[in-house]
Amino acid sequence: MDTPWFNAQRQLLDSERLAAQLELVDVRLRLAHHDRMVSELTARAEAHPLDERVIGQLVLALCRCGRQAEALEEYERARRRLADELGVDPGVALQRLYARILAGDPDLFGARDPGATGAAAHGPAQLARLDAPYADEGAEDASGAAVNPMTGRQLVPRLLPADLTLFVGRDAELDEACRLLAADGRGSPTLLVTGPAGVGKTAFAVHVGHRLAARFPDGQLHADLRGFGDEPADPYTVLGAFLRALGVRGGTVPAELTGRVHLYRSLLAQRQVLVVLDNAAGAEQVRDLLPSGVRCAAVVTSRTTMAELGCRRLPLDVLDPATGLALLREMLGPDRTDAEPDSARSIVETCGGLPLAVWVAGARLAARPHWPLAHVARALADEERKLDELAVGNIAVRASLELTYQGMAAPARHALRMLALLPGPDFAAWTPAALLDVDVPAAEAVLDDLVEVHLVQIGSVRATGIRYQLHDLVRLFGRERVDRAVHRHDRTAALSRLLGASLHLADLAAHTLSVDFQGISQSELASWRVSSADAGHLLADPLAWFTDERQFLIDVAEQALEWTQAAPAAALATALTTLFQVGGHFDDWERLQNRALKAALSSGDRHSAAKLHRCLGELTTILDRYPEALNHFDQALLLADGQGPAYLAGATAGLAYVHRLLGQYSSAVVHFEEAAELARQAGNVNCLVYATNGLGVIDLEQGHVEAAVERFTECLRVSRVAGYRPGEAQALRCLGQSHRALGAHPAAADAYRQALAISADLGDRLTATHAACWLGDVLVRQGEHREGRRLLAQSLWTYREFGNLWGEAATLYALAEARLAAGRPALALRRAEAAVRLWRQVGSHTWLAVALDTLAAAHTRAGDDAAATRARDEAEKLRKA
Repeated sequence: MDTPWFNAQRQLLDSERLAAQLELVDVRLRLAHHDRMVSELTARAEAHPLDERVIGQLVLALCRCGRQAEALEEYERARRRLADELGVDPGVALQRLYARILAGDPDLFGARDPGATGAAAHGPAQLARLDAPYADEGAEDASGAAVNPMTGRQLVPRLLPADLTLFVGRDAELDEACRLLAADGRGSPTLLVTGPAGVGKTAFAVHVGHRLAARFPDGQLHADLRGFGDEPADPYTVLGAFLRALGVRGGTVPAELTGRVHLYRSLLAQRQVLVVLDNAAGAEQVRDLLPSGVRCAAVVTSRTTMAELGCRRLPLDVLDPATGLALLREMLGPDRTDAEPDSARSIVETCGGLPLAVWVAGARLAARPHWPLAHVARALADEERKLDELAVGNIAVRASLELTYQGMAAPARHALRMLALLPGPDFAAWTPAALLDVDVPAAEAVLDDLVEVHLVQIGSVRATGIRYQLHDLVRLFGRERVDRAVHRHDRTAALSRLLGASLHLADLAAHTLSVDFQGISQSELASWRVSSADAGHLLADPLAWFTDERQFLIDVAEQALEWTQAAPAAALATALTTLFQVGGHFDDWERLQNRALKAALSSGDRHSAAKLHRCLGELTTILDRYPEALNHFDQALLLADGQGPAYLAGATAGLAYVHRLLGQYSSAVVHFEEAAELARQAGNVNCLVYATNGLGVIDLEQGHVEAAVERFTECLRVSRVAGYRPGEAQALRCLGQSHRALGAHPAAADAYRQALAISADLGDRLTATHAACWLGDVLVRQGEHREGRRLLAQSLWTYREFGNLWGEAATLYALAEARLAAGRPALALRRAEAAVRLWRQVGSHTWLAVALDTLAAAHTRAGDDAAATRARDEAEKLRKA
């Protein structure tokens, strides 16, 4: 029968059966039945090719049967399959098993009777953790702690917010939640915590998460879905954050929702992870975020019952009078509450026992120890001050907020109203400065007043300063006050100042980094700016500032796009290009700028559209999507009416670069030369260096090494004079390539090391990896095989993390050359074939020919002369084309 319910039950039973089978295999391996299990395990591995626990059991069984070569081959097949289909490497437990086989670990081949120790007793226990690739396992350090063989550390996501030190009552509910979330082998349990706003669902869910953390050693994921705010979090964005937390980063995160869901479920299928989804609006918002692994669990909080969601439910009610008094007592101290017991009881009763209401009233009293409790009790009992728009369960919360609001000075009340306009869950002090049209110190003083009465909370303290938060109920309260007290014109002006400040700071941060050659400045569109002193303090570390503000800036741009501020919103999206690039935030880059481009085209804003096409051309070049890149650059030039030479130089240079990557040298030379002349006219040193360097690379790839060295040397000189450090790093890398082509490997290694140091200092991991890759190559050629292969392995890891196919192909080519030098033609053949496949995919004919030469050499060493001839013939045709 084919119905959703039957299909779900069928899938659940299949999962239970597989889990039982795997447990049985562990037991049989402990009993040394490995020689009778190989056929069964082989069939299961074919049926579940991405299940690392199944693969690990087969590899261990083969190893114990004395078939180590087959065990290693099975591992290699699994590694390639995981890389090709999921874009990830094997988990550390499987890698550790592989390393032990290679090392001939005697424990792995030890006693084989049921009472034995060593491999027979402990091997299956190790396999029981194969489903947790991000647990603290892997290669061991001196203390025996497991580490990642590439990074030296393990990534176990711990995304739960800090547990509350002030958590009173809920003992029965906590026990019930733990019982409902206990694994029973019938699938991954989902607990829905429901109740009115302010009842303490978030605090309860976080407390439960910390209490159960030990049950989920592979990590805890957490997301605030903001379901009842104006800007709910969408599953696409949350999945992107979760995948990155699970170790999938950069360009390898799927671009479409379905791909993200599939990868997320695959990664959690064999792990023990707790997922906490806070403040959900409905089942549609959480369905794609729920784990499918039978040993995972989820906690969802919502103000609605979500009748359509199949789950276990736990409603939270208001606090009983005794617990409410205990909460107030914890906040104020026993002496103060015992001195006025009637007033204390009245406060809890008039708050309706709602935790948030008690907390707000208690916070106000705690901040003013000279106030009697009777003062607040009388105010809360005044029904005329309560708002009637909310349900009964929310009336006390609104009354408490109103009481606090009316007790504040006029500037603080105005600040709260303005803060309610902010997008996103948190903010820094410069944002209310823009909203209020004051300097940052004045804004911080107002925030201190709001923090004192707990209407604004301290979210975190980071390198760039304090980040503040508004509770969603406080935000709602403030927005209602905006509607009553703030004219629409004043609201628009405040949001325009916020957009202007965001644009100004983002543009200044990009300029401070000086890593761009595009010649696109947005400063003229910034309608409001923070002072020079404040900007200097905020941007002392531009990358740290962007890391803290990235999501907020995206939210500001998207908010502006919604209220038809297309030009300044597009300018902000454009200004973020450099910061997106250096940080490797390719998903954010593409999503925001595509949305801004659509808005610009819809409004007929050719000026903004041209700049966005230029930026998207750069992005699609990085992502090896060359046809798209050519289209974007063509459009950037087609729409460039009235643009100055600085912009035209950057767009033309970007177009030239793509033509060079495609091996279309004549077109590339024409465009690079045009870009260089435009850059000279505009005084755009960065673009001049970029274009001159591009001409040198063409010289180098065509065999004119001396001409290339001359151009690269000039680029190095000009970059150093101008202080253009990315240009300096690029010139050094290219000089390294020139020395490598001449066989001057020590000089090449020195140039690569200098380039690597500069890029690392800039925080640009991708360009640092370009230098590290070729440094590894020349070290191997100098005979430093171990260090060279280590650098190449790290480079391959990073390129795959960023989804950079060209770099991955270059690393595979270098690894193939290293394997040939080590006399390992079979391994060289696999690496060369992979490099050929990738360079063929991205359409880089010049380097495809180089890889085909290496492939031919590997075939020759392996004794396949016919295949070698075919590879050489294809390489020759490519060079003549």
